[in-house]
Amino acid sequence: MNRQPVPPAPPVPAKPLRRDAQRNRDAIVAAARKAFAEQGLEASLEGVAREAGVAIGTLYRHFPRRLDLIEELFTAKFADLLAAAEEAAAMDDAWEGFCHYLEKLCELQACDCAFNDLVSARLPVHAFGRGMYERTKERAAQIFHDAQEQGALRADVTPADLAFVIWSQAGIIEATRAVAPDAWRRHLHLLLDAFRAERAHELPEPPLTPQQFDQTLTTVECPEEECGECYEEA
Repeated sequence: MNRQPVPPAPPVPAKPLRRDAQRNRDAIVAAARKAFAEQGLEASLEGVAREAGVAIGTLYRHFPRRLDLIEELFTAKFADLLAAAEEAAAMDDAWEGFCHYLEKLCELQACDCAFNDLVSARLPVHAFGRGMYERTKERAAQIFHDAQEQGALRADVTPADLAFVIWSQAGIIEATRAVAPDAWRRHLHLLLDAFRAERAHELPEPPLTPQQFDQTLTTVECPEEECGECYEEA
């Protein structure tokens, strides 16, 4: 008699937090969102706990690693970036798609130091979901290729050159935040004009090699004084 395979048991739903535990978690997330936006990825978790009105141990019970807290704060923003990349990749006019994607990326950067850190950092691939990371990377490469294929984006631009847009925008956003918070849009479009094929002139220096580009990126790591677990798991 042949036995039918036993289907796997359905996942056990997470047990809801007690009301006071949920209140603590919400306070931690709110305090972390403000601290990370102002101070970047290295914001003090002790400071976050104080602002939330909880002990540092309570913070670690909810978020054992800094990367867990980062994921809680920024998954939605990365989902927005993926959606923008997919929308841009589907546009018939590749130049419009290229501009749309970069503008959305810089918009997400604006007034959020930690998100700026994230888009210019090397993160463990499991962070924010491997699928989301890979799809965004694929769509961004397609946007770039299509803009060059249609002759709109100058042929000597490389993906590494676009990283400098992100980094330069970070400085502009920080310098103008208090007096003209949307000034970054003007300067982004000045940079975009420099990427147009019709504006191309010979450049005095070659692009960064992949090895040089990798050396410009930072890696999100686990500060030893916070916990004994490295964020980059084997």
